Amino acid sequence: MNSSNRGKSVLPNLSVLLVLLIVTTLASAQKKTSAPAPHAAPAQHAAPAQHAAPAQHAAGGAKPGGGGAANNRGPGGNANNRGPGGGNANRGGAAGANNRGPGAGANNRGAAGANNRGAAGANNRGAASANRGGPAGANKGGAANAGRGAPAGGNKGGAAGANKGGAANAGRGGATNAGRGGAAGAHQPAGSRNVSLKGGGSATLRKNGSVRSINRNGMHIEHGVHGGRTVVGEHNGARVVNTGRHGGYVQRSYVNRGGHSYYSRTYYRNGHYYSGVYRGYYWGGHNYYGYYPGYWYNPGFYGWGYQPWGAPVYWGVGAWGWGGAPWYGFYGGFFAPYPFYTSPAFWLTDYLIAAELQSAYAAQAEANADAAAGNGGGGEAAPAAASNGVALTPEVKQAIADEVKAQLAAQQAQAAQSGGSSGQASAPANASGEVPPALDPARRTFVVDSDLSVVANGQECGLTGGDVITRITDTPDADNMVNASVSASKKSDCAAGQTVAVKVDDLQEMQNHFDEQLNAGLGELAKKQGTGGIPKAPDTGTTPTDVPPPPPDTTAAKTLEDQQQAADQTESQVKQETAGGGGL
Repeated sequence: MNSSNRGKSVLPNLSVLLVLLIVTTLASAQKKTSAPAPHAAPAQHAAPAQHAAPAQHAAGGAKPGGGGAANNRGPGGNANNRGPGGGNANRGGAAGANNRGPGAGANNRGAAGANNRGAAGANNRGAASANRGGPAGANKGGAANAGRGAPAGGNKGGAAGANKGGAANAGRGGATNAGRGGAAGAHQPAGSRNVSLKGGGSATLRKNGSVRSINRNGMHIEHGVHGGRTVVGEHNGARVVNTGRHGGYVQRSYVNRGGHSYYSRTYYRNGHYYSGVYRGYYWGGHNYYGYYPGYWYNPGFYGWGYQPWGAPVYWGVGAWGWGGAPWYGFYGGFFAPYPFYTSPAFWLTDYLIAAELQSAYAAQAEANADAAAGNGGGGEAAPAAASNGVALTPEVKQAIADEVKAQLAAQQAQAAQSGGSSGQASAPANASGEVPPALDPARRTFVVDSDLSVVANGQECGLTGGDVITRITDTPDADNMVNASVSASKKSDCAAGQTVAVKVDDLQEMQNHFDEQLNAGLGELAKKQGTGGIPKAPDTGTTPTDVPPPPPDTTAAKTLEDQQQAADQTESQVKQETAGGGGL
């Protein structure tokens, strides 16, 4: 009986143990099979818009030197998956773009920015670096340039560079640098205000009350952030442009050739005249004017200009004659010439940069003198964020040299097409709706030729002659502006790496000045070839084009003076009207 009772008590105990073992086993199995690793976020592979914008794939196609934004290389000539400084490859790098692109951070080729023209920061991926991983610009949830919802560069709602709705540099509707349809003053600095003027017209005032710009009676007046004033107007069919108080140009209709309109310009500064010819472009509802040379060199001379020399040519500051020049000392930390030249293109690169810096130095001296005389524009000092100047790096200079090579090759082709030295050279064939040179997808790198005031992240900053920018969008917005990344800048100018909106007209003038200086540099090389270690060049003879420049218009000085006085009067009226803080 006792044994029977013992057996009965053992059975329940065994049952309890068996149940406990089963429960423990099931719990362990659950722990092993639940919560797979986070391989999700399939939306990162979406965004079919990445395949749009075919113009971006056309960049740099026909350029012999790789161009400023060639398809497979950044401007420094680096390999396929790298930005200009040989940055990191597809994954995890802090400054290397996904696939090419001359700036730091383009997904598919846009310089310094985005797939589909977001200003600074890409569609689905971070602006500075890679698909996965890296601390800056990672795809998932990172604070900077994340795939979604991040404050800077994200796909939707990002504060800077986002495609839609972002506050700064947004593709559409953003408050600052918006692509289309933004609020009034989309490209104006924070704190500025628009004023409607009595009798018509409008003005924009900076937050300190000084005049930034005026539009009245067909005249546009603009004051730079560093001082200086530009006035643009139309008088009796002529386009009149005052640059500063002591010069400018008058442009008039000239001739028609091959279905193109050509315009003459007479430049006047400090008692000196010279004239040039500009070809008209009508594109996207706007008129543009591109420099047209009055002569071609022999085609062989252009080819010599972009081919390497057999041995390096040691030149130095002494050979240039810059040693004691004030401008060279002033910009010594920003620009240094190459120690030697392996090709005429690099010699021409230093020639071009030096010419722009000399002009910038003279323009600033003039603006300072005007300010001392009480004629300054009342601009503000550049913000502290814009004061970290970056010297012209080898990569940026290489981008300029590539543009030099490309332009030499293009001019060689035109000279050859015209028959070289036999007869007059003709204009290129007509192309309806032809894009102006400033918007040519193959041209990305621009050397600033004069003082500009632009806006970066809501703050106004300046660009001056010799700064370098890279155009990153191809289609102008509603204000006829495109986005550009600052590649190199001086201390008081916009910081390198910032994205700014630039007028297409200003870009075209940069390109015009580049072409003019290139022609002047070729003239100097033609004189110096065969001397000082520079190898002898082929035939340096020239042939007039079919549109030679006319003699200078000696009435230009009076026309410019009249517009200057009209601008002074307009400004005086505007200052009186806005003194009490009136306006809209």
